[in-house]
Amino acid sequence: QVQLVESGGGLVQAGGSLSLSCVASGLTFSNYGMGWFRQVPDKGRMFVAMITWNGESTVYADSVKGRFTISRDNAKNTVNLLMSGLKPEDTAVYYCATYIGLNDGYSDFHMYDYWGQGTQVTVSS
Repeated sequence: QVQLVESGGGLVQAGGSLSLSCVASGLTFSNYGMGWFRQVPDKGRMFVAMITWNGESTVYADSVKGRFTISRDNAKNTVNLLMSGLKPEDTAVYYCATYIGLNDGYSDFHMYDYWGQGTQVTVSS
């Protein structure tokens, strides 16, 4: 049974930082690219960042480029999202997911298969 479990969300002031983690089990983690998405009420899931299976390549949404950093540790089946310079508009539920595409469609949530339950990030102004 595949499980992705996110942690690290919380309440932070604008300009602050948070580090999210996602631990995977029940799959060969190093076989998968991994992505982070976020969602606010009444909106669809929006792409945040993606990292390839070996960590050699990363892709970011324009809205977070230069502020967020995605990384992974295949030995620990973990993908992380370090968020700095947080803004109120970063407030959302953040989800990690396994990428099943072929080096394209990174920002399309249809290219992701397994999803975690999400962790809430709230940025106060």
